[in-house]
Amino acid sequence: MTRARPTLLVAACVAALMTAGAAGSASAQAQAGLQSLPRDIPAIPTPTAERFPGVIRHEVDATDLDRKVVRVRQTIPVPAAGPMTLLYPKFLPGNHAPTGPIQLIAGLTVTGNGQRIEWLRDTIDPYAFHLDVPAGIREIEVSFQWLTQPENSTWRVVMTPDVSNLQFEKAILYPAGYRHSGIMVQTSVQLPEGWNYGVALDTRSFEDGLAVFEPIDLEMLADSPMFAGRNHRVVDLDPGGRSPVRLHILGDTPASIAITDEQLAGFRNMVVQADRLFGTRPFDRYEFLLANSNQLGGIGLEHHRSSENAVPANFFQEWTIYHGARTLLPHEYVHTWNGKFRRPADQITPNLNTPVQNTLLWVYEGLTEYWGEVLATRAGLTTPEEAIVNIAGQAAFYENQPGREWRALQDTTNHNLLGYRTVTPWSSWMRGTGDYYREALLVWLDVDSKIRELTGDRRSLDDFARGFHGIQDGVWEATPYTYNGVIEALTAVAPYDWDGFLRARLDAVGPEAKAPLEGLQRSGWRLIYVDQPTEVEQYVNGSGGGDFQYSLGFNLSGTRITNVLWGGPAYEAGIGTGWSLASVDGQPGNAANLAAAITASKGNDRPISVVIRNGSRERTIQFDYHDGLRYPRLERIPGTRDRLSEILAPRTD
Repeated sequence: MTRARPTLLVAACVAALMTAGAAGSASAQAQAGLQSLPRDIPAIPTPTAERFPGVIRHEVDATDLDRKVVRVRQTIPVPAAGPMTLLYPKFLPGNHAPTGPIQLIAGLTVTGNGQRIEWLRDTIDPYAFHLDVPAGIREIEVSFQWLTQPENSTWRVVMTPDVSNLQFEKAILYPAGYRHSGIMVQTSVQLPEGWNYGVALDTRSFEDGLAVFEPIDLEMLADSPMFAGRNHRVVDLDPGGRSPVRLHILGDTPASIAITDEQLAGFRNMVVQADRLFGTRPFDRYEFLLANSNQLGGIGLEHHRSSENAVPANFFQEWTIYHGARTLLPHEYVHTWNGKFRRPADQITPNLNTPVQNTLLWVYEGLTEYWGEVLATRAGLTTPEEAIVNIAGQAAFYENQPGREWRALQDTTNHNLLGYRTVTPWSSWMRGTGDYYREALLVWLDVDSKIRELTGDRRSLDDFARGFHGIQDGVWEATPYTYNGVIEALTAVAPYDWDGFLRARLDAVGPEAKAPLEGLQRSGWRLIYVDQPTEVEQYVNGSGGGDFQYSLGFNLSGTRITNVLWGGPAYEAGIGTGWSLASVDGQPGNAANLAAAITASKGNDRPISVVIRNGSRERTIQFDYHDGLRYPRLERIPGTRDRLSEILAPRTD
């Protein structure tokens, strides 16, 4: 039996595919006879400046809480008979990656004049659906279901018996060939009986659970999510202010939405301090959407005139321990200036299916992380001590992170495009999403303290914020910026080689590359390690308990070993993901006994003997470690100016 013919066939197919690739369209492949399709696939129309004729009617039924199914019906005008392509959003606002959950869309049906119109999915881009609209049809009816998830695994839960999070960009199709800012949509949402909602859309009517909204362009609709629920409270955060700023609180129970006067005062101070920082408001209204729920999936996502935020159900009752949740709303609020109004030029795209680029995420997210921490402290949502503890935790993490040996901070801005928030057992080595947030926070502290040093403390990063972000009041159209624009704005505040300064930190890579900790010293503080964390250090950084990251190089969750530090003592002993701690020096394997053993071995030659298990495997390891427990802390450098405390202090004008 000869193999010559299959070989020739493979060669012919490869040649045809190369020809099709050169042609740049799926239809070229179909014409080459390689695809089993009922008709040729046309090219996907590129967005043009032409506005889409007419208004899309968009109806959402969000009442099926038991099955967690969102049902969508759309009426879309047809500009002309013939080829028409519908797109499902792929690059979602604030995600910095192709995260549209096309896998959860089912039941897609298209009709015109009561007759079915069969669609054909694009074989190169599965987010595109091609139609051939018969003559005489002036509008089509599109229906489908968004099958939201029952548990927080691959996708987060967005529907519960008491709270729902409706993200319109996940429940809509739109015509290709137009900019999303040129497509008008009139949306209505049917909610369960007795529910209310928060959203940054103008309500036309709300009766019997049906909310009907005024038409808005697709770009802003996709950037205006809804939180709805049976337990809903609205609080005015700026009574009598120049534009509405409201907090919508939703929760699992009536008790979960009970905010205290002191807590409310912190959020109101946040609005005041943001005004003093930026000087302008790039919105006509702002709606904080806050779900206090143990059932809804966690989220903190920025939008231009609102933000999606989810915290534990007992957030207000256990206020002190939730430091990260207390900084969440300030972070997302800052984004309306930094990320939504002033937006990296490579993040501005003509529609929701054009790829974004993320080269400036260390500004978009990193500077927001910095201002979020500062704003929370200036507002009194967190204390200066808590902020300093948090910065100590970030500094320690990056001082001990080995991943900088091979991967620079600048490259981590590509991480979402490699797989959205990819989970890895070796985060300290791989690096990733958190770095352009948290390490970039340290870079911006470095910048702030440098400006203060250069100007004799007459100017600061606050001046950059007002000059760069506070340029137009009440305008909510994205205004792009570039890397060079950032450099020019910094130079206007304090002349210096800011390009060299930033590139040295963004591109630092190799065995000698160091974490950007100069800003701490310039601010009058230094990083040290102690063997006993304070109460504040324990709840802010998780210090104590199962944290052995800076001693044996791992964390302990119950008996499970997690977050093994690449190159640390546990790593060198051959420990990775999947192992659990069975015993410590003959005692049960738990955090308390391990801490006692580490303490007992400090300063002597006594080994730490542990037994670990992985399934049926068991190993005994002798750790030759004698430096004791180590938890990060910032301490003042005597005789220096305390710029960090000055940065965190509330502004009075």
